[in-house]
Amino acid sequence: MEKIKVGIIGTGFIGPTHIEAIRRLGFVEIAGVAETSQETAEKKAAELGIPKAFGNYRDMLSDPEIQVIHNCTPNHLHFAINKEIILAGKHVVSEKPLAMNSKESAELLALAKKQGVVHGVNFNYRQHASVQNLKVKITNGDFGKVNLVHGSYLQDWLLYETDYNWRLAPEVGGKSRAVADIGSHWCDTVQFVTGKKIVEVFADLATVIPMRKKPTSNVATFGGQSGQETEYEDVPINTEDYASVLVRFEDGSRGVFTVSQVSAGRKNRLSFEINGSKSSAYWNQEEPEKLWMGHRDKPNEILLADPALFSPESRTAIHHPGGHNEGWPDALKNMMLNFYTFIREGKNPLEDKANFATFEDGHISMAITDAILESHEQQKWVKVQANQEVLV
Repeated sequence: MEKIKVGIIGTGFIGPTHIEAIRRLGFVEIAGVAETSQETAEKKAAELGIPKAFGNYRDMLSDPEIQVIHNCTPNHLHFAINKEIILAGKHVVSEKPLAMNSKESAELLALAKKQGVVHGVNFNYRQHASVQNLKVKITNGDFGKVNLVHGSYLQDWLLYETDYNWRLAPEVGGKSRAVADIGSHWCDTVQFVTGKKIVEVFADLATVIPMRKKPTSNVATFGGQSGQETEYEDVPINTEDYASVLVRFEDGSRGVFTVSQVSAGRKNRLSFEINGSKSSAYWNQEEPEKLWMGHRDKPNEILLADPALFSPESRTAIHHPGGHNEGWPDALKNMMLNFYTFIREGKNPLEDKANFATFEDGHISMAITDAILESHEQQKWVKVQANQEVLV
């Protein structure tokens, strides 16, 4: 069978991780990469072993060989490029956030449905094997009625005033930073696991470091300190380093989460606890092979990821025997495997249920982010408006 041909737009931190995950599938081929100039594209294509280099992504969109496009560009470009990808008739995987606001994301969702393309958003944390297994357990009632959901997503890569990245600029990263960047992952993961939508929020946001020192030379995301002397310019910061958000789910259950990019020692700690009427569950992304299960009348348990101990429905998410830990890159591979299997099997995005996050999930995420920003500004509960009607 002929391989599915793919193009990647953007080769910063996330683009190469998409490429690595795709290459692990075997039935998908990276045919081209697009960058901001022909010189940069050719350099990246040579480094990554990709045959075609495009200095303009629109040339990639007109290439008849390429069937799928991955949008791995900075946030402010997501809406326009996603729209062009869909109108070019290509299937699309977008990085999150899907757009800059829920009005834009609603338009993208409606357009993707109208054009009939397969559409995915890289919410990869739901693809961890233990998360997949937990979802089945909750669906089967192992924990009883879910009453409370609480947790956090903590990082430290912006701890110092000299830490700087394009995500700090609202015109590039968007009006929200910590919530849109990592809070979106937390919300998507807990909604997936519980099967319940967040419908109302009450938010408190803070810019912990209101003035940062921006290096006059480029610094890579998550690159750390180079040890070399750097010149800086002072830049005022208007997006949040921190947020705590009360949430209400559609069935009336409650929750709360905190996100921070200034928590020393926490590298990428997405964690959540679910308290049910029978038992509780806790999962932490930095130790993804472990699922803690808490009980009142018997000893608590730690379930290590093991296909022999997983439910039949979740075994496809784990690929190695117990004790062979799978982590972040493997969850990303699961996202790609599910997306491309959907295409290979010729499924219809309007009729067949996807086992990956779609533009619908991306739109719900944007609607939650918009509600959080409004709640913080007005200091009151705000309903999530995810049902906008759009004419396309």
